[in-house]
Amino acid sequence: MRYAMTASRFSSLLLALLLSLGAGMALAQQADQRPEQMIRQSVDTLMSKIEGRKDYFKNNPDELEAVVDDSLENIADFRYIGASVMGRYFKNASPAQRSRFADVFRQTLIDTYAKGLVTFDYQDIRVLDNQSSRYEDQASVDMEVVASDGKIYPVSYSLRLGDGEWKVVNVIVNGINLGLTFRNQFDQAMRNQNRDYDAVIDNWAPEVGVDELEQGGNA
Repeated sequence: MRYAMTASRFSSLLLALLLSLGAGMALAQQADQRPEQMIRQSVDTLMSKIEGRKDYFKNNPDELEAVVDDSLENIADFRYIGASVMGRYFKNASPAQRSRFADVFRQTLIDTYAKGLVTFDYQDIRVLDNQSSRYEDQASVDMEVVASDGKIYPVSYSLRLGDGEWKVVNVIVNGINLGLTFRNQFDQAMRNQNRDYDAVIDNWAPEVGVDELEQGGNA
């Protein structure tokens, strides 16, 4: 069952999820550890780090952004994600444009979700049992986030194994495939800007619409 979310609530939820992974992944990012075990450890680490510190982070936003930055560094393969979001336009982009978009994409996530840690209230983040993987170097991990009002938000992470480390390459929240959503937005931006790569990168500001979130989606 899926539930509607406002855009601000969604932003807060996504950051809480990202941090739940990043908080402990640096300690658990080993190829011989199953992804769901790694994520469970990360969730437990997050709980211990933020408990009772929301007011502190509200008063120290720079430190909060540093926490987000460090967490994203550990959990996400931004080069891979950037190429996926650029989609069919990746091939004709210069190496410098590819690299710059990956950096800009990462920074937009930090800017957009940095305050989510102190604004989204949840009772529990739980990794579901009976996880399975079709390939040795690819995995998906299903989770549920239980909000303070009891609503449950389903989440699925796609992970990829490279250089001995598992890293997130996509997230599906409440049925909304974020990678696909951002790819469609990049495509539309390229159309609007007459395929001017630099203009699209300079003005990149991804978002997930309220209407889309309320309707939910399919993985």
